[in-house]
Formats: sequence, C-alpha cells, structure tokens
Amino acid sequence: MIEQDQLEAQDRSDPLASKRDEFALPEDSVYLDGNSLGCLPIAARERARQVVETQWGHDLIKSWNKHSWIDLPVRIGEKIARLIGAAPGQTICCDSTSVNLFKLLSVALKMQGERCVVLSVQDNFPSDLYMVEGLRQLLGDDRVRLELCAEEAIESAMHDEVAVLMLTQVNFRTGQLLDMRRLTERAHALGILLIWDLAHSAGVLPIELDACHVDFAVGCGYKYLNGGPGAPAFAYVAQRHHAHLHQPISGWMGHASPFEFDAQYRPAANITQLLAGTPPVISMSVLDAALDVFRDVDLSQLRHKASALSELFRALVEQSPHLRDLRLLSPLLPQQRGAQLAYRHPQAYSICQALIAHNIIADFRAPDLLRFGFSPLPLRYVDIGTSVAVLIEIMRSERWREPQYAIRSKVT
Repeated sequence: MIEQDQLEAQDRSDPLASKRDEFALPEDSVYLDGNSLGCLPIAARERARQVVETQWGHDLIKSWNKHSWIDLPVRIGEKIARLIGAAPGQTICCDSTSVNLFKLLSVALKMQGERCVVLSVQDNFPSDLYMVEGLRQLLGDDRVRLELCAEEAIESAMHDEVAVLMLTQVNFRTGQLLDMRRLTERAHALGILLIWDLAHSAGVLPIELDACHVDFAVGCGYKYLNGGPGAPAFAYVAQRHHAHLHQPISGWMGHASPFEFDAQYRPAANITQLLAGTPPVISMSVLDAALDVFRDVDLSQLRHKASALSELFRALVEQSPHLRDLRLLSPLLPQQRGAQLAYRHPQAYSICQALIAHNIIADFRAPDLLRFGFSPLPLRYVDIGTSVAVLIEIMRSERWREPQYAIRSKVT
C-alpha cells in the first residue's frame, strides 16, 4: 500500500510542482476532468480582466492595432505549434474543432480527385463523424462516403478508394493512444491523406506532426490547453499542402487582403486562409494567456508526470477490494494511453455524481463510463491518493445509491 508520506515525497521531487501555483484552483477539491475542461490559469483570468476593462473598455476599436487583436489567430497558432511538433506557419487558431474539421475534410477530398471514401473508427468522437455526414449531404454520395472500422482494424480497412483517414490520436472514451507515425506511413503508402484530431492529446504528451509527415490536424483549446469553456480551436496544414489550401468557408479574414474589401474573394496564400469571420477577441485572448503556462515546460516531463499520475491512480484502485466492480477499459500500459483512465460500471453516473458531491470532480460518458483525466500541471500526487480514498469510501458505504445522485442533469 502506498503511504501518504510517499506521495508527499513524490510531490517534493516533482520538477513540474511549481506549475500548480499558476492556476486558480478551488480549495478542498481535486479536479480530474481536465480532459473535458481545463483548469483556470491565473494569467488567463488577469488577461480577461485586462481585455474587457482596458483594451475594450478604454481603447475600444484602437485595440485591433494597439493591442494586436488582429494577430491573435497567428500568435496563438504559433504557441500551439510548439506543443504539437509543427514548424512555424502551419498552425492557426480559429473557430471550433468541428468547423475546422469540415474545412480540412473539404480540402483533402478535393485534393484526392475521384476518391470519395472517408475512413474512420466506430468509436471516434461523434461530432467528427457528423462533419463527414454533413459533407455527404451537401456533396452527395458519389463524392463523400463514410466507412467505419474497429480501432484495432484500421490498417486492414485501408484500401485504394479511401481518400481521407480521419483519426483521433487519443480515444475520448477509453484513452487508447494510436501510433501516429505508423498509421500515417501506412496511409501514405496507399495514397491516403490523414487528418488527426488532437483534442485529447495536445497539452499532455509530445506530438510530432512534422516528423510524422502528418497532412492535417485539428484540436480544441479548452481541454488540456486550459483556454476556458468553448475556447477557440486550432488547425494545422503541412506546408507542402498550402498550394492546395482552398477551403469552402471563404470569409473575409481568409482573404489575401481583407481590408481592401474586394468584392471578389482572393484566398490568402498561407495558413491564414483557414480564417473566416472576425476573431473572437476575448476568448482568444484568454487562450493566448493560458498557453503561457507551457512556456518553460519540457514536454517529456509533462508526459512522464501524466503517466505517473494515472499509473498511481490505477494501482491504488487495483489494490482496493472495495473497487473490484470497476472494470478498467483503458489500456493497461501507460505508453498505450493518453492522460486518462476509463472504468466501466453499471452505475457509473451515480458514482460520478457522488464523487463530485464529495469534491472529487470526475467525468461520466454514456452509457456506463467513469472517466478520470490527469492534467499534470495543476495536479499533485497527494491529490490522487485523496481521490481514490474518497472513491473507496463511496463504494464501501454504497453512498452512490442515494437518490439525488441518480438525477440526470442536461450536461452529463
């Protein structure tokens, strides 16, 4: 059994321990839901106040130039680029993950000529699949066809009619980590373009988009990047594809010279063509400040701590006889998963609500998954010990059976 003093010793030797001080965290709570919504960085809170009170409140429209509002999409994109292994000029911050995916699917399908199949996995995040269906309804069955396979059958499901392979690097339910390099190489050998969704990997593990020769990628700003609820997303397009970058949402900010107000659309020749409407300055500014917590972080240390936290949680759960009804759905080996663990239980929702009521903020996904996300910057090893102790008590006492924990809220 791991003792409290051992956990405290791990925290004292943690090279990322001081990063916790850069977050505004609720007292007496442990937050294990960074894979759904990241914690609030203090710098982000201060930037929000500055943008609203000074930049907007006092400087008004002058702030587009004075405070470089107009440059936020590119500036944020370059901060994210460091975290995803992208050279400058290939990453932009804009819109939502779904909207960016719609754009890149359109680009990739157009590049592939007669090929029309988009291949993905059955357990991909539903919104990603919805974007393909939306394109199919728009363009017709002869131009877009969605094929789904099991996660373990991706390689065997590839064939010469596949135009695009659309994958999420870390499965949102199970936490399974896919081999980006291997799958990208196999797809390219068959002439297939790749779009990777990095929603559950950016900010917790090293990603090497350029080194893996990835074609396109998308990701969100509100999970492990801590940009706040509904924070803008990002998109990546490899430099070699910029000449083919003709996305369908041709808004004025994607114009080569938006302030010429030309009646004819002339797309920008670089990554800014992915922009459409006016940037949401307040939310982008918050994300911009939030990303500064990563400024001096070694990504290998980030990955090591995330894995160590999840392994500690898994080991403590495994040791307790009161938690034998929780069935681990995530891969057993930490190198095969992202920064989360998922457990299956018929009453996962009620257990999750009981945990939240006792200040352990976990996460539920239908139909029966209890998820725990391990954001390495704000979390401590002692937090993991506390969390499992509370979980043990809830299961031992069967407190989750209390009727208030079964009431379903609109957001689960």
